[in-house]
Amino acid sequence: MESSETVPRKPPMLDERNRFKLGVFGLNVSGGFSCTAAEGRLKGGDWNEVKRLALQAEAAGFDALIPIARWKGFGGATNWNDLCFETFTWAAGLAAITERIQVFATVHVPTVHPVRAAKEAVTVDHISGGRFGLNLVAGWNASETRMFGEAERSHDERYKVADEFATLLKRLWTEDTFDFDGEYFQVPAAHSAPQPIQRPHPVLMGAGGSPAGSDFAARHADIQFLNLQTLDGAADIVAAIKRNALEKYGRDIKVMTCVYVICRETEREARDYFNHVAREKGDMEAAANMVNALAPTTSFQVLPEVLEHVCAGFGAIPLIGTPEQIVATMQVLADAGLDGATVSWVNYGEGIEQYRQMLLPLLRQAGLRA
Repeated sequence: MESSETVPRKPPMLDERNRFKLGVFGLNVSGGFSCTAAEGRLKGGDWNEVKRLALQAEAAGFDALIPIARWKGFGGATNWNDLCFETFTWAAGLAAITERIQVFATVHVPTVHPVRAAKEAVTVDHISGGRFGLNLVAGWNASETRMFGEAERSHDERYKVADEFATLLKRLWTEDTFDFDGEYFQVPAAHSAPQPIQRPHPVLMGAGGSPAGSDFAARHADIQFLNLQTLDGAADIVAAIKRNALEKYGRDIKVMTCVYVICRETEREARDYFNHVAREKGDMEAAANMVNALAPTTSFQVLPEVLEHVCAGFGAIPLIGTPEQIVATMQVLADAGLDGATVSWVNYGEGIEQYRQMLLPLLRQAGLRA
């Protein structure tokens, strides 16, 4: 029997410790997930800020740190997300200073070759001792794709490219030397060493709720990231995703969504702060630019109420209210079959501390966290 030192542990996003996984989203960009000029938002471009918040999140018991892949901002008064650390090197830096929390990189397929991505991922996996994860995105932002000399492909073709990318990536992680002759990638004598610590490979996350996006995740991902706009029908959607992965590909897949949190002692205080962030200080121009960039791939509409939620938290599910109300909604998400959520706040430092002091005890009582 192998010793515990030679048997790789499951990384936090796949282990059994916490029923409802929680990842901190967007620490690597200015403004994070909040398109606002409100006080306390992420400055961006400040490694000391990133390091401080990452260590705070690990100490609070979060499962993962997940960045956004961004190459230019969305304009407006804040030029939202313009200051952005590249995610592989960001992950490597955090892997070296953390001990337990899982560290992800986010990669848009048109921006990097899979041979390079395979090597970079393995490097971070070794630095972290087997805690690396890769969020693989097919691409959606045409203005960024053009910066890499690539024309934006149609929605479904982007997932065909991503499918080939992921297939080659996983073979590089698990095989020695082979020829790869695909429609989009041709790699003679493909080879990458060393192999990752995680077996068979690092955790893969796939985002997207379209049929093509869901099928890609079912084939390749350990976690499908689903940006739900409402809780109505969520249980049926999640069940269908998991059933499709199992029946079509024989794979179990976890499903997560995205939330933003505004927690106060009273619901009125929380709503007042939402109004301050979204209506008084929200950068509506930048929010509209982001929604318009997403428009070909989502059902978002440029409506004032949609833009308000983009300003507060990228249009994710809002958790606004008292600690009890927020935990109750997380319970609803878990009961719908979701395995976890990524989390953002306007003020990350304040939000992580609120989580540690106010939310975590209630989440433990509910059986959602260890």
